[in-house]
Order: sequence, then structure tokens, then C-alpha cells
Amino acid sequence: MIEGPPRFRKKVKVGGDTEAEVFCADEQSEIAVDIERWQKLAIAVLADQGVRGGTELSLFFVSAHDMAQLNSEHMGKLGATDVLAFPIDGGEVLEMINGPTGASRGPDRPPPDRGDLPLLLGDIVICPEVAVAQSPSHAGSVDDEFALLVVHGILHILGWDHDTAEKTELMQAQERKLLQAHHWHGDVPDVFTQSQEEDE
Repeated sequence: MIEGPPRFRKKVKVGGDTEAEVFCADEQSEIAVDIERWQKLAIAVLADQGVRGGTELSLFFVSAHDMAQLNSEHMGKLGATDVLAFPIDGGEVLEMINGPTGASRGPDRPPPDRGDLPLLLGDIVICPEVAVAQSPSHAGSVDDEFALLVVHGILHILGWDHDTAEKTELMQAQERKLLQAHHWHGDVPDVFTQSQEEDE
């Protein structure tokens, strides 16, 4: 069973019984993007991870030019990348799901007030041009690449990372589990490789 990072072990609903709100925007014109489809996947993945109503996530699809600017400004790297995640209140959601941790709450900080909703989970930015270009060697197909990037971004928003081999293995296993449940609705396709071509 995939348990995830140590601070992300148990699932508890955050925000009530309604769905999380996912705002999607296609801000590029190079590649056709089915916004509604990826919005539904994001909502399903958030629900699977215990995140529900009273929370908001933004999912943007941008040009390679815009992604290169974001990558330079926020990551200090040149060129466009496939996906960037910008957590906002993701730590507060983790705290509500898992309780206080040393990293998320000090002794002088009061417990989070669940009435302070909506919680802004963060923003995920995907570059369709990069996704299409890397899909044959990364996820195997354009469709699976988009799904993987949506799931990957959400996991980063929720505190997952791949900065060590162990964390990479855990995160990739969680990605496959979520894709099987909410994208493929079955087994992982043979062409799906999920390789890490570069550090993010």
C-alpha cells in the first residue's frame, strides 16, 4: 500500500462534503487542450487525497514563452519546463489532514480554524508544447502526459516531492495509483514510462 511521505499518512476530508473548486484556464493557442477533462481529473484526484469543498486550485495551460519566464523567475532555470506547482495554503490543508507537525506549526501558533475557508491550495502551470514534445519518451502518449502532469502538479501542491530516490519512488507510485483510478480506470499501459528527464 502506498502511504506517501511521513506527514501524509492518513486521509481525512478537508472542507466539507462538496467537491474542491478547480479553476482552469488555457492561456496558449499552440496546442488544443480539453480544459473540462483535466478539471474533472484534478477534482477526482483531490477528492481521492481527502481534499474536498472549501478549497480552491488553479490549473493554467501556458505557452512555452510564458513557461520559460516562470521557470526563470521562480526556479532560476532557463527554458520552458513541463509543469510548475506553486503551493499557497497546501501546508494548512496537510495540517488539517494530518494534524500539527514540526514543519507546519510552532507552539505559539494556534491550530487552524476550519471555518477560514476557502483554502487556496495553489496554482499548477502546465506547458502543452513541452508536454507534447516529451510525451513519447516520458508518459508514452500525449493524453497520458497531460494526465501525469496534472497529477504530478497536484501532488506537489499537497506536499509530495522527488528530491531523493526514495521520495521519487514513492511519488511515482502514487502517480500511477491515481492515474489507474482516475485516468485509465485500469492497468498502467505498457508504453507508460514515467521517466524523469531532468530535475525540476
